[in-house]
Amino acid sequence: MHAVVITEPGGPEVLVWSEVPDPVCGRGEVVVDVVASAVNRADVLQRRGKYDVPDGSPAWPGLECSGTISEVGDGVTGWKVGDQVCALLSGGGYAERVAVPAGQLLQAPAGVDLVTAAALPEVFCTVWSNLVMTASLGKGDVLLVHGGASGIGTAAIQIGRALGARVAVTAGSAAKLERCAELGADILVNYRDDDFVEVVREATGGHGADVVLDIMGGPYLARNLDVLAMDGRITIIGTLGGRDAQVNLGSVMRKRARITGSLLRRRTPAGKAAVVAEVCEHVWPLIESGAVRPVVDRVLPMSQAAEAHRVLEAGEHVGKVLLTS
Repeated sequence: MHAVVITEPGGPEVLVWSEVPDPVCGRGEVVVDVVASAVNRADVLQRRGKYDVPDGSPAWPGLECSGTISEVGDGVTGWKVGDQVCALLSGGGYAERVAVPAGQLLQAPAGVDLVTAAALPEVFCTVWSNLVMTASLGKGDVLLVHGGASGIGTAAIQIGRALGARVAVTAGSAAKLERCAELGADILVNYRDDDFVEVVREATGGHGADVVLDIMGGPYLARNLDVLAMDGRITIIGTLGGRDAQVNLGSVMRKRARITGSLLRRRTPAGKAAVVAEVCEHVWPLIESGAVRPVVDRVLPMSQAAEAHRVLEAGEHVGKVLLTS
């Protein structure tokens, strides 16, 4: 089969569509013939040599895919050859075929075409596990989402609104903020011009944000604490701005703040399966009803993976960038 391999750490030009060994269907796994995959920040870091591949995962990138089951391994129940699925992966999605633990499969939702279904697993598993399973986001909370126009951001806005939260976002342009508003955000902050702490506090009558979903890391931590409400929760899922931070522990204690962080890719198969099960139960009905929808910026062939990475790194997208095999 063919996959997008990383010839050496570097820029997008190191991504090459090449022949690689076929996947082996192990016990408890299925093989999926890939229709589409999606580009994530972790793929960019892996390409640069800054994100180690988990043991046992394919060397090529891709944390999610959609397609059709072509092989079912021993011990797998509930799935059969021909089922149309999408899947949460530890790697290997930029390929024609991939082996997947059965617990990380999701039935392609009704009303969503199979290519678009590739935009769902990673973002909605990340958002649900962090906002709900960890931060206990609920009705009446104020949710602040940094990077509201990203794949994660567009999913978080919609999940927040579906749960009855009021959603604030940061983004870098008026056009991106307009798209966020269309998805349900009503506190809009252009981080190039405005201070999100001041804007969110003013918009909430001084209350602040009950939950902050942060992709920036170190440079934002102190300001995230400033905007946080009493008993608030900060959940960190990225370090685009850097990994190092200084924390005022007095603020943490005074506000009874909780600061958590997670990497979905590093969870065990059992841990991923638990997240997938919750997403199937709670998020899939929202998608099938149309209350929540995937946001796709563009679809490119796998052979243009380098261009897809350039788009992501330039911040030109709103929602997900997909690759078709």
